[in-house]
Amino acid sequence: MLGIQILTLICVLVAVIAMAAKALRYATAPEHMRWELYPVPHEKGRAEYGGSYLEELNWWTKPRHKDTLNELKEMAAEVLLLKGVYHHNRRVWISSLPFHGGLYLCIGWLLLLLTGAILQMAGIPVSSDSGSIGRLVHYVTIPVGYAGLVVSGLGAIGLLVWRSSSSDQRKFTSPIDYFNLMLFVVVSAWTVAAQAVSDPSFDLMRGYVGSTMSFSKAAELGTMLSVEIALISLLILWVPLTRMSHFVAKYFLYHSVRWNDMPNERGSKLEKRLLELLGKKVAWRGPHIQTGSAWGDVAKEMKNE
Repeated sequence: MLGIQILTLICVLVAVIAMAAKALRYATAPEHMRWELYPVPHEKGRAEYGGSYLEELNWWTKPRHKDTLNELKEMAAEVLLLKGVYHHNRRVWISSLPFHGGLYLCIGWLLLLLTGAILQMAGIPVSSDSGSIGRLVHYVTIPVGYAGLVVSGLGAIGLLVWRSSSSDQRKFTSPIDYFNLMLFVVVSAWTVAAQAVSDPSFDLMRGYVGSTMSFSKAAELGTMLSVEIALISLLILWVPLTRMSHFVAKYFLYHSVRWNDMPNERGSKLEKRLLELLGKKVAWRGPHIQTGSAWGDVAKEMKNE
């Protein structure tokens, strides 16, 4: 089991580093061209009708008020219910919602296994006949785990059917997209079968998580559970290295592009960043813009034309 434990630790470490690197790259990227689309949910008192602080006379002299609660509600609707997909592509939403919802449950399942492992390391047993906290974790882990695995697998199958049956969608689907969805189907199906046969209450899995965290020897799990752990570990490693980790980009897309209505005021940090970008040199293939000139000079020339 030592080899499987080492594999798990390496996969989790690489995944964390990859996710952190991707988030850092987005956070430090140059200013994006904003969409200027309304409504912006943090516009207090105006989001309902798509209004803006720009409606105010001499708006730059008045304080701006943000509605953080409404923004959180909009984010929750988008993340948990895929609101945008529902309104723009109902056929995709039918499969995408269970796929993402199942993944959220699977994440909850892994966190419950982690919580149970920590409790056991602290001397608190987690089983059907243990104390209230241990018993709660034990009984909650079971439905969350199986529901997440089954629902995400069915959602992945639905997305596979949609991508392969839609002539329009096939034009934009690469082989790696099919592979990614098939990977989720295989991992979820194998995990459900392995757990149902070898560890229906997830007790062995909880023990494996605890032994891996404490760098101690794990109990023998058998072939099916060993393959399951290897598959889950490799999936955790694989996701951050592909565009399946678009949830990281989504945060920045909404807050830095779609909902970003920060005014460019004199002396602001935004003005400083934009001036720095205008000083960068142009690398343009078309003959209508002089390569090597600063973007600020190009903008002035185009304005004077």
